[in-house]
Amino acid sequence: MTPEILANLAHLRRARDYIDREFARPLDVPTMAQRALMSPAHFSRQFRAAYGETPYSYLMTRRIERAMALLRAGVNVTDACMAVGSTSLGSFSTRFTEIVGETPSAYRARDHAALNAMPGCVARVAMRPARVDKDPAQRSRIREVSAATPL
Repeated sequence: MTPEILANLAHLRRARDYIDREFARPLDVPTMAQRALMSPAHFSRQFRAAYGETPYSYLMTRRIERAMALLRAGVNVTDACMAVGSTSLGSFSTRFTEIVGETPSAYRARDHAALNAMPGCVARVAMRPARVDKDPAQRSRIREVSAATPL
């Protein structure tokens, strides 16, 4: 790798760390790009090439991941929505359902006791949200697998 590529990766990592820390604040691509010392368009292209998703998609996935933890702890959906920086309950619920594959209320109602038996590092990997394709057949297969997999 060339020194320029390594420098770009370091800048992108700085921006990603900023997103991880400040996920609950209102963030936009220009603000994230400023952390990476890049123009917004260049930053978006480089971020997607490095991490496989756009900066906004990464931000929303982190927000949903934090919301999942709050919902597992018993926080109501509205409070979880506001705590992770979403301002619209409808948009939050739609994005949550798109990423997780079930509504926030249904996720909160599920039994999460098995997670307490897992080491924290394993639970974080197992519960990390992954974008569910819009294909209903794939979504139902994912639900079947997650229901059959003891957590």
